[in-house]
Amino acid sequence: MPEIPLPVEQEAEAQNLYAQLKETFDREARQLARLMASQPDAHLLGATEFAVRERVLRLGADVLQTALQERKKGGTATPAPPVPPVPKRLAVSAGGSAAS
Repeated sequence: MPEIPLPVEQEAEAQNLYAQLKETFDREARQLARLMASQPDAHLLGATEFAVRERVLRLGADVLQTALQERKKGGTATPAPPVPPVPKRLAVSAGGSAAS
């Protein structure tokens, strides 16, 4: 995958996140390598594949959680856009006609 070019401010945020996650990444990479080394060729797919996917998804969840926590601590550069109002629904009676 090609690198994502970032403005200076975003690159600083990315480096900060990486520094916080590096130990977690390394620990998980070591465990994944151990898992793969422990399996014979015939068992690399199936249950082992799902175990790998689960661990990688958990790692992704850690990345998201860390990024969210950091943004809460430091705030964001721009406010969140307003949420559009929910359209009013018409009530429907048991007879199927719309009530006003």
